[in-house]
Amino acid sequence: MHRNAELIEKFYRAFAALDADTMASCYAPDVEFQDPVFTLHGKRETAGMWAMLCHATRTKGADVWKLDYSGIQADERSGRAHWDAHYRFSATGRMVLNRIDAEFTFRDGLIATHRDRFDFWAWSRQALGPPGLLLGWTPPLRKKVQATARGNLDNFLKSS
Repeated sequence: MHRNAELIEKFYRAFAALDADTMASCYAPDVEFQDPVFTLHGKRETAGMWAMLCHATRTKGADVWKLDYSGIQADERSGRAHWDAHYRFSATGRMVLNRIDAEFTFRDGLIATHRDRFDFWAWSRQALGPPGLLLGWTPPLRKKVQATARGNLDNFLKSS
């Protein structure tokens, strides 16, 4: 297994255990992260997001948390993986199964870019219930979710 594939494996093994510190150790200082909810710059924001999510899961949903990952592939420059997160969305208490495809680039043995892709409408139907079903495909709901998530992250970072 290529060392960058081992790095991805380390990252998801830590995530499954809700170990945000080990997850953070996998990132370059200037890492760039993007998914349908967050666009983050640097290790402080990116590692902070995972710390916030791990904390919320430990305190409000550890009883149902499960992470499955597969399809890890990597070479010297890039990599990919698939992961499924089974969890209780802390804001609503609703159960979610989010299926995510991840792409990575590497520099100096660390993750330099991390992009997660998932179906936002499928996620919003599960996480938000009827509002997600009716409006999850619309840009205004996506922007509201993004703004709320960003505000939560900023508050988490201030308190850390």
